[in-house]
Amino acid sequence: MAAKTTLNAKNLEALGTERLAALLIEISTGNAAHKRRLRLELAGSQGSLEVAREVRKRLVSLARARTFIDWRKVKGVKLDLETQRSTIVDTVAPGDPSEAFELIWQFLALAEPIFERSDDGNGTLIESFHAACADAGRLAQSAGLAPQVLADRVFAALSGNGYGQFDTLIAQMAQALGSDGLGHLRQRLQAWAAEPEEKLPDSERRVIGWGSSGPVYEDEIYGRHRDSTVKLALQAIADAEGDVDAYIAQQSKASLQSPMVATDIARRLLTAGRSREALAVLDKARPRPGHLIPFEWQQARIDALEAEKRPEEAQAYRWTCFEQSLDEDHLRAFVKRLPDFDDMEAEERGFAFVQAAKDVHQALAFFLRWPQPAEAAKLVLRRRTELDGDLYELMSAAAETLAEKHPLAATIALRAMIDFTLQTARSSRYKHAARHLLQCTALEAHISDFNGLPGHDAYVLGLQRVHGKKHGFWSLLRN
Repeated sequence: MAAKTTLNAKNLEALGTERLAALLIEISTGNAAHKRRLRLELAGSQGSLEVAREVRKRLVSLARARTFIDWRKVKGVKLDLETQRSTIVDTVAPGDPSEAFELIWQFLALAEPIFERSDDGNGTLIESFHAACADAGRLAQSAGLAPQVLADRVFAALSGNGYGQFDTLIAQMAQALGSDGLGHLRQRLQAWAAEPEEKLPDSERRVIGWGSSGPVYEDEIYGRHRDSTVKLALQAIADAEGDVDAYIAQQSKASLQSPMVATDIARRLLTAGRSREALAVLDKARPRPGHLIPFEWQQARIDALEAEKRPEEAQAYRWTCFEQSLDEDHLRAFVKRLPDFDDMEAEERGFAFVQAAKDVHQALAFFLRWPQPAEAAKLVLRRRTELDGDLYELMSAAAETLAEKHPLAATIALRAMIDFTLQTARSSRYKHAARHLLQCTALEAHISDFNGLPGHDAYVLGLQRVHGKKHGFWSLLRN
């Protein structure tokens, strides 16, 4: 049974309304976000019309604000945005979907003024606007807006999509737009793309930057933005209508040679049941020898072969992909399709191939991801001289994984990092190297045979002999 001092609804109710009201006033004093939330709750008791009025006032205030939103303020702004968005969807929409749609559209219009005065490097704020695009799609359906009118509003939004806030808008609006709305939107976009570019005299053109070939003019950026916006929007319309050919038509001949573009097209063709065409598209964009082969392209080609009822070729290609990339997902998929006992033999063959891989670090990462600590330990012991102690994250992960059952291999990984740090005099890493040496000390008790390597005491003496003057490192061990 919960104590009476536990913070839960039942215990708080026991304080009574007067005391709770006084506490809320006290807690909200000096906290603008809490005050706004309380005002919304009070407005809610007066009905959705009053709530809508409060939300609109707040949206106007956010649009007019000029204070720069640095990283310390992002969390507060995000909370404010989410409060307004949830109030629109949860409180206003049930009683008045048309008013809720207008409010969410006003909310979306905040993106530009907010991003102009902020640095949303982590994408925290734009998530709210992408969520609002989804809200707008649902509310547009509930409000029963005319498709062409809605298409005009979507077009206006896309033409000002400077921060990617409307990237998902067409997909979210597709059902509300319907075929008539999507068709009207396509016409608006095509007409925009066909508009001749305004040619200004050089003396009137505004330079906004410099590139390798000279000045970059504002009108040039506008033209590129328009072309890119139209292309992406027409692709989104094609996806909404399930028209793969219209999607392909938006690609240039050069882009069709890109493995990732080919992968996107192939996925759409596979969904449409056109596996032979998907395979042809992928093979035309086959990465050149020596170039990185994207996993997505490889997987799409495998799926196309399977769809074409060519399972033996698909299986052979899985193994080829595994050999080329040491990607464990390809080996897992290959092994999964084999009968019992054959799968174990194939797994062992795969592990042997990884053990002999040219890049020891890629091989080590494979065994850590599988996970296969015994194979990782075997690799570290056999190829310890190849380990690069500068690969801090990989070596740390290896040491952590191997410490319990393979203490010598873990020690080798730790020594690789220690040696690199001291040999290169990376003073910023001394504290980590000192910690790694202490970990080696702890592991020594679990190692019965150092397999020809110096024992722990001998290793430390060797460090002192070569790096004894690196006082910044040794002082960390004495503290």
